[in-house]
Amino acid sequence: MTGFKEFGKSAASAVLERVGRGVGKVQERKPLSYDVLESDDAYLVVFDAPGVTRSDVQVRYVEGEVQVRLDRFRDFHEGFEMRFPGRGLSLDGRARLPPDADVDAGEASATLSDNGTLRVEVPKRGNGTDVTVREETEVDETPDDDAA
Repeated sequence: MTGFKEFGKSAASAVLERVGRGVGKVQERKPLSYDVLESDDAYLVVFDAPGVTRSDVQVRYVEGEVQVRLDRFRDFHEGFEMRFPGRGLSLDGRARLPPDADVDAGEASATLSDNGTLRVEVPKRGNGTDVTVREETEVDETPDDDAA
């Protein structure tokens, strides 16, 4: 009976490991959660970034969106063995800023907090200009060139 019991433990362990790896792969395919906030002079994008260190994080600003890649690692815990590897190790996220965003990406900053959030602040450009708004009746009507 002992052999049957060991076989059952081994089979259960194999199933848990496969399920855990599947859960981790699903997490890796799902984009990171985020919030986009706006102030008068900047956008702030807050990503969930659990279990990463500063060296695990890559942040880019490309064509109107903040792109994040997290490559985290599993710590070794003495006296413990892995039973359920359920956390994804490579996580990605993209946050599109509003289409009218005029940002200064060269001045952006990223801060990783102790509670597992990544805050990316992208300042707005200070050289915006005001646009004059006129009533529709004030719009100059130009004669149609084909009418002549």
